[in-house]
Amino acid sequence: MQLFPEISSPAYVLEENLLLNNLKLLQRVQQEAGVEIICALKGFSFYHVFPTVKQYLSGATASSLHEARLAFEEMGNKCHAYTPAYLPAEFEEFMSYASHMTFNSLNQVAQFASQATSKGISCGIRINPEYAEVETDMYNPCIAGSRLGIRRSDLGDRLPEGIEGLHSHTLCENDSYVLERTLAVIDAKFGDLLQQAKWLNLGGGHLITRADYQVDHLIQVLKTFKAKYPHLSIILEPGSAVGWQTGFLKSTVLDIVHSAGIDVAILDVSFAAHMPDTLEMPYKPRIRSASSEPESGKPTYRFGGMTCLAGDFYGDYSFDKPLEIGDSIIFEDMIHYTMVKTTTFNGVNLPDIGMIKSDGEYHRFKHFGYESFKDRL
Repeated sequence: MQLFPEISSPAYVLEENLLLNNLKLLQRVQQEAGVEIICALKGFSFYHVFPTVKQYLSGATASSLHEARLAFEEMGNKCHAYTPAYLPAEFEEFMSYASHMTFNSLNQVAQFASQATSKGISCGIRINPEYAEVETDMYNPCIAGSRLGIRRSDLGDRLPEGIEGLHSHTLCENDSYVLERTLAVIDAKFGDLLQQAKWLNLGGGHLITRADYQVDHLIQVLKTFKAKYPHLSIILEPGSAVGWQTGFLKSTVLDIVHSAGIDVAILDVSFAAHMPDTLEMPYKPRIRSASSEPESGKPTYRFGGMTCLAGDFYGDYSFDKPLEIGDSIIFEDMIHYTMVKTTTFNGVNLPDIGMIKSDGEYHRFKHFGYESFKDRL
């Protein structure tokens, strides 16, 4: 069955109404908790809607020179910035796009902080509270030997000269109760330094727009913390929460093969190249009109990507009726941490990028081809 015939396959499709719902919720948290929420480009770089994002959020945060420039050019504001190590050759340009810069180590502070403060940039350091409730080590910045952030034992009793902010990022798709427990650790370990600081950035990983997230509890947690440190500006920088459940990846069945009793539908997309988090996280993506768990007696399929990588597959899913070559397969929730991670491995083309506007009209922003592949080589 062909779905969304007006949309070429494959394509990442943002749904404007769903994005607006997320932005309004995040704006409510900002207003009621008295904090700043900024969009993390590492999770949501759909710059075509940055003018809309700007109407609801307080800005953006970048993890590289290119992200900072994109935020500056498409959102029109200087951004917050953090990277594990700034490149000396890029630093002068980087500063032109940044209002806040966080450094990962005391070496980086010594090398760059004075340059940044001379430009009027507010500087901070990333801390490692050595506490995280993240199940997958790949996404846990507090594992033993982590390169991310400075431990309390490596800091003195005073903030380094030129430093006026602390930055903690230890969450990954967590809820407000994890944040509450994390804040208790930060308070216990870094409270004396918080008294000296002007701002505290709590990083990303706040999945505020997930349906079961306790938004009222989050607001209360933030207000309670602000009451203890009324001089601090509190900043949250979610990426997933901005793009959470705001769109899909349309794909098409190219072939169906039968292998050792398993029906495999080969698609015009790739899990490895277009949905890498499904293999890295890992997680099983939802498919529209399909059961994510095999059901006895129903047509069941494993889905294979179009690259030659043997592991470029995911499954199994059950449907009410058999699939046919040419059918549309809609992968849900494919706007955050997808486009920012795509590759052209095997020379596969990148999906289109488009949006279904609030009035129902579809607009294609980008189409890719050979030059997109060649330019990466």
